[in-house]
Amino acid sequence: MDRQRLSDIAHSHHPIAAPVSGVNVNRLLRRADRRPAARILDLGCGRAAWAMQALAHYPDGHADGVDVSHHALEHAAAAAETRGLADRLTLHERDARGYVPDGDYDLVLCVGSTHIFDGFAGTLRAAGRHVNPDGILLVGEGFWQAPPTPEALAALEAKPEDHTDLAGLVDAAEEAGWTPVYAHLSDAAEWDNYEWSWVGSLTEWALDNPGHPDAAEALTVARAHRDGWLRGYRNLLGFATLVLRRT
Repeated sequence: MDRQRLSDIAHSHHPIAAPVSGVNVNRLLRRADRRPAARILDLGCGRAAWAMQALAHYPDGHADGVDVSHHALEHAAAAAETRGLADRLTLHERDARGYVPDGDYDLVLCVGSTHIFDGFAGTLRAAGRHVNPDGILLVGEGFWQAPPTPEALAALEAKPEDHTDLAGLVDAAEEAGWTPVYAHLSDAAEWDNYEWSWVGSLTEWALDNPGHPDAAEALTVARAHRDGWLRGYRNLLGFATLVLRRT
């Protein structure tokens, strides 16, 4: 199955696409505390759930969402139309690494998409260049809650050095010229909801479309992901969403 299509299906019941509840998305956006006419950029936006929720907080604002998945952007466009936000959200189907904006932004989001920029440090450099001098960079990134086991590393196809601990994440931000003014650490319930939603959405799609040529593969991927999570990285991989300002 096409990877972008698979990811879009897997996130259909959890468009936030990160282990963060809606309540905490709103809390993070309130702490970002930008002006009503804020310019917002969401890099690796997926279905643009973060961008649209940000627009709810900034009633005169405008958002740009950038993603390579036309599947996700189609859903984003439909949701924006339904929510009456279509005139305030511009979607760009392109690689976020090559996005050239018209001006700068008050709030730049990159949550769960730091792989686009080869990790946290790369995201701070690349996404940070779009933030105006008084703006906010809001980044969601994984960290080791406990030393990773071989099973966790295998499930994530990761190396121990791919993530640091939470203190190391904050140190990396400050070394890059950013300092956290707030952060949310996803709890076990948020993680479980996200993972069950990911696995369940893909499984349901396969069961509802038994004649589809990709149904068997979707079931295989869902089961492998579930086993990797339950037997591998559950309670070892954490997720922090940092509200950052320039030092």
